[in-house]
Amino acid sequence: MSGEEVAVPAEAPAAAPLGEAMDIMTALQVVLRKSLAHGGLARGLHEGAKVIEKHAAQLCVLAEDCNQPDYVKLVKGLCADHNVSLMTVPSAKTLGEWAGLCKIDSEGKARKVVGCSCVVVKDFGEVHEALHIVQEHVKSH
Repeated sequence: MSGEEVAVPAEAPAAAPLGEAMDIMTALQVVLRKSLAHGGLARGLHEGAKVIEKHAAQLCVLAEDCNQPDYVKLVKGLCADHNVSLMTVPSAKTLGEWAGLCKIDSEGKARKVVGCSCVVVKDFGEVHEALHIVQEHVKSH
C-alpha cells in the first residue's frame, strides 16, 4: 500500500495534512529531530567539522543568515572536500530550535532558542518518509 502512496504526492499542497507529501523544510525538521533523539547530531562548527573530518557525516545543514563569510566558506569547503551533502535553511534560530538548542515550555512552544549556523547529521536514527524526501532533494540539487 505504501508504494501507491509515494507515487501520488505530485499534486499535494506545500503545507500538507497528515498522510500527504510534506515540503522539504518540514521533512528536514523531522529528520533533525529524529537524529537528535538518536544522538546523531553534531551542532556548531567545532563538533560539525570533527564529524566531517572523520568521514562520519551524512548531511550538513547551514543557516543562510550566518553573517560570517569565513564560517560559511569553511563549512562549504569541508563538505565539498569530503563529499558531504549540504542543505541550507533561512534562519539560524530555526535551525537551533530544530537541533534542540532551546527550552520547551508547558504548552510545547520553544523558548530561549539559541541560534545555530551549522548542524551535521552523523546518524539519521531510523528510516522514515521524511528522510527519503530529504535524500531525494539533496540528490536533485
